[in-house]
Amino acid sequence: MKKTLIIGASPDPNRYSYKAAHMLKRFNHDIVNVGIKRGEVAGVEIEKPGQMHNDIDTITLYIGPPLQAQYHDYILATKPKRVIFNPGTENDELEKLLDQHGIEPVEACTLVLLSTGQY
Repeated sequence: MKKTLIIGASPDPNRYSYKAAHMLKRFNHDIVNVGIKRGEVAGVEIEKPGQMHNDIDTITLYIGPPLQAQYHDYILATKPKRVIFNPGTENDELEKLLDQHGIEPVEACTLVLLSTGQY
């Protein structure tokens, strides 16, 4: 299973990051929730940005490009295999940076990838 770090995790059940966390757990993926809101999602506490993880396969983004810049160093230091840019999070600058560091940028929807068996 692919351990996934969710950037933009939210305890609000109306948010797509919340739905993704629950679906990832339903498909038996370990998750790490990172966000600015307090609480938990899918039984996993939301961490403040900055706690380092070295066992992440995938980062899935649920924050828009204006907020992503503050996460660039964190994403690179985490060294995931890929970063999923969910709809509305696409960012050419970050995608180029990931390519330069051997991290695959993927423009897709985590929920769709999971539900179609492509995750």
